Amino acid sequence: MSATPAATRGRPGSLAWLAVPALVFFVGFAVIPLVGVLALSFTSWDGIGDISLSGFTSWHAVLTDPGLPHALWVTFLVMALSWAVQTPASLLLGVFLAGRQRYRAVLAVLYFVPLLLSSAAIAITYKALLDPNFGLGAGLGIELLAQDWLGEAHLAFGIVIFVVSWQFIPFHSLIYQAGVRQIPRSMYEAAELDGAGRVRRFFSITLPQLKYTIITSSTLMVVGSLTFFDLIFVLTEGGPGDATRVLALDMYKRGWQANLMGPASAIAAILVLVGLALALLLRRLGGRDPSASQMEGA
Repeated sequence: MSATPAATRGRPGSLAWLAVPALVFFVGFAVIPLVGVLALSFTSWDGIGDISLSGFTSWHAVLTDPGLPHALWVTFLVMALSWAVQTPASLLLGVFLAGRQRYRAVLAVLYFVPLLLSSAAIAITYKALLDPNFGLGAGLGIELLAQDWLGEAHLAFGIVIFVVSWQFIPFHSLIYQAGVRQIPRSMYEAAELDGAGRVRRFFSITLPQLKYTIITSSTLMVVGSLTFFDLIFVLTEGGPGDATRVLALDMYKRGWQANLMGPASAIAAILVLVGLALALLLRRLGGRDPSASQMEGA
């Protein structure tokens, strides 16, 4: 027997047209620009004059540049260290803020403030505070804080990791806070009846139940770290030397300072490929069944 028109209209498949606006925006603002950048990587263009085809010249120039491995290494190092700092801090903060006490709501608002500020404003503020002559250390007379934080390679790199983490921990804390509040309260009550303490409940219930929340947060951290540019550009401009010259900053310097749009587009394509590979890898690590974690903490 064929389905009635009313039943057909009630099927989820009949609402597929609702995805058309999102698909149009995705194609217009993601696919088409990406195709354009990829095509531009096979040309020679200074950003002003005529665009001329150059084959694989730009790709050859980028892939044979000895500065590319260093920029890749710095990018992955920023990615790994910022993830290592942000994940435990935002996880613990998110679990703490998931409590029902009123004062935690006030703290949640205060913790969220760094995310409301622009990266450029944050970089300018920290650059002023860390100035060895007129910054916080000099003003308070604390010799330890009066170091040349942005003038030495290892110190500048550490400052970049700290500032990036300070800015984005609130965002990921919000994700974990929402994830914790989705965990059934009955699981914690059963664990309490069995005599499990807070630490045991955290490792036996909270962490397993947040498995896919951690995967989602980590994906956003890892892929987002590939696009760190404005904060690093204002804070260190990639220095001292090339200590903080990440791939996104290298792309900017080639494209807008050296007027080499072809190589800059090639680097942009490399960033997209690396981000896609990392996102697929994290998805693979998370498994194929997103609902599998629902009983992992039981």
